[in-house]
Amino acid sequence: MSRPFSIAILAFDDVEALDLAGPYEVFTTAARMAARAEAHAWHGAALARDWQVTCVARQPGPVRARAGLSILPTHHFADAGPVDLLVVPGGVVDAAARCSETLEWVRQTSATAQITASVCTGAFILAAAGVVHTERMTTHWEDLDDLRRQWPALQVCDDLRWVDEGRIVSSAGISAGTDMSLHLVARLSCAELAERTARQMDYRWLKHPA
Repeated sequence: MSRPFSIAILAFDDVEALDLAGPYEVFTTAARMAARAEAHAWHGAALARDWQVTCVARQPGPVRARAGLSILPTHHFADAGPVDLLVVPGGVVDAAARCSETLEWVRQTSATAQITASVCTGAFILAAAGVVHTERMTTHWEDLDDLRRQWPALQVCDDLRWVDEGRIVSSAGISAGTDMSLHLVARLSCAELAERTARQMDYRWLKHPA
């Protein structure tokens, strides 16, 4: 039997809480909605029923989000296992982007994942890890110029809520990560499931990146 599709969200000190919690809510809600979908016969929804969503930190124990919220990840780098979709949130990423253990785990995990996605300033972690080089990417509007300056080979996109380059997907700030995650639900499963997930969350999904 093949293993369930694994979605791992990186957790680190000073992470932006909604950058992490938005995608977590989308993917776990999508799996729950997919489990109810038999009566609706949504083509592709069954693919999401067994999604396993985890938060992964460098080491066991809680991390402290940017606003002081304590988050207790379920896994750490040593026991995270294979990952199919890696989500790297943003926040104050300076320490994470300089941490050799974090960068190595992101690099190795991305190399075998089907998709690697960043939210907000998570783009800087992907760049620091060498996961991205010349791709089209976006980040929070306040950080676009810094991303261009630090990583001039990247094609930094203004005025887009997310950018899908296939294996690499990036989003602008905070709530844009939720829109990007719903886009990934549609891409990995079906549009009907993404729409049902947004409805369940009472979230007005902006379906187009521009």
